[in-house]
Parts: sequence; C-alpha cells; structure tokens
Amino acid sequence: MRKSTFCKWVTALVLIFLYLPIVLLVVSSFNAARFGSDWNGFSLKWYEKLLQDTQMWEALSNSLVIGVSATLASTLLGTLAAFSLHRYKTGLQKVHYSLIYTPLVMPDILMGISLLLFFVAINIPLSLFTVFIAHTTFCVSYVTMVMLSKLQNFDFSVVEAAQDLGANSWTVTKRILLPLLAPGIVAGALLAFTLSIDDFVITYFVAGQGASTLPIYIYSMIKFGSTPVVNALSTLILGVTFIIVIITQALTKEET
Repeated sequence: MRKSTFCKWVTALVLIFLYLPIVLLVVSSFNAARFGSDWNGFSLKWYEKLLQDTQMWEALSNSLVIGVSATLASTLLGTLAAFSLHRYKTGLQKVHYSLIYTPLVMPDILMGISLLLFFVAINIPLSLFTVFIAHTTFCVSYVTMVMLSKLQNFDFSVVEAAQDLGANSWTVTKRILLPLLAPGIVAGALLAFTLSIDDFVITYFVAGQGASTLPIYIYSMIKFGSTPVVNALSTLILGVTFIIVIITQALTKEET
C-alpha cells in the first residue's frame, strides 16, 4: 500500500500548530526583553521576579488547594453516582442521567452565572469555598462519565464469586472493586484536576475578593500588557508536568 505524503504533511503541520506556541513560550521566559518580538539575550531575571511575586504564588496555592479538594470530592461523588446509575435501572434514573449530562453540555458562562445567582440567593459570601463547590459541581459529571464507561466493561461475576466464598461488602470493595477499578478512578481524578486547575470562566463568577486563582490572576496581569513572569511560571509548570509523566511511565513499565 502506497504511503500518502499528504497525510504526513498534515500531521506535521498540526503538530507544529499545537507545539510551536509552547516552544515560543519557553524561549520567551529566558528572553531579557519584555516583549517576545525582540531578543536581548539570555536572562533569568523573569524567574527571579517570579520568586518575588508573592501574589502569584498565593494564587497558585489557591488553585492547588481548590484543585485537590475538588478532585477528591468529585471523584468520590462521581464514582458513587456511576455505581448507582449502572446498577439501578428505573425511570427515575433518566432524571439522574439528565442531571449528570447537563453540566457537560451547558456553556461555562451560563453555569457561572447560575451558580453566582444561587450563592447570592442563599446568602453565601463568595470565597474559595464557593469556588470549591462550583468546581466540584462540574467535575462530578466528568468523573461519572469516565466511571460509567469503566463499569460497562467490568465483569461483576468476580464480585459474585467473592460473595459466594463468604466475602462481605467491605472485603469485596477493598480486595476486588478498588484494585480493578483503580485505572478508571485515577483517570477520572486526573481529568477532574485538569479541568479544575485551569478553569477561568466559572471561577471568575464565583470567586470573591481575596479568592483569586492562578487563571484569574494571570488574566488580570495580561490586561495591563506583556507579562514575561507568566511565561516563567508556565515553563516551570510545564517542566513539572513532564517530570510527572516520565515518572508515571517508568512506574508503569516496572509494573508490566
């Protein structure tokens, strides 16, 4: 079968389109000039300013706290919701399915406004707590969808065999369900954390004064012009991400 050069060129152009901006961002973080269009030599001054920017580190800390807490809550609730939707087939479950699907198809700006009106109506002051509730709300749906796809291919005869051998519910959950469903749970948790850590639109509506997350803080900086410090922080985050991926792949190879 003859290989198509057109497909190769299209693939190459797509990869360049996706990764060239990242390369330019990394290069700009080491540029002495404030604007990326000029190159004034290699410099680490933007990283030095980054270490001195306490507000940005506070915003990053807020994002990590919200991301981790929302991930834990949404993973627990989403896993339980997936079990309920998969096990019980009743007419009421159609309503539950619609509640799970709604955050997936609802525009972020509409969800942000609705959550803001809800918090105002019940007199809850906007803070990191309201951001946590908002992030958990839309992350639950994604975790549930991931776990539902995992449960559809799960062999429950293993659970029945364990019960026939005298295993109680806790033993079945600890020794069978959690180990076998761990890849789906981890995948849902990673997806929830990714969605939470970089969410801007919904967070913009429900974050109160002093509850700025990293995306909101970066947005406020960009409004006033070029910000090479953001490039430095993005490069560090990118480096940490690559390290985590490499470690994960190494552990996976050792297990296999």
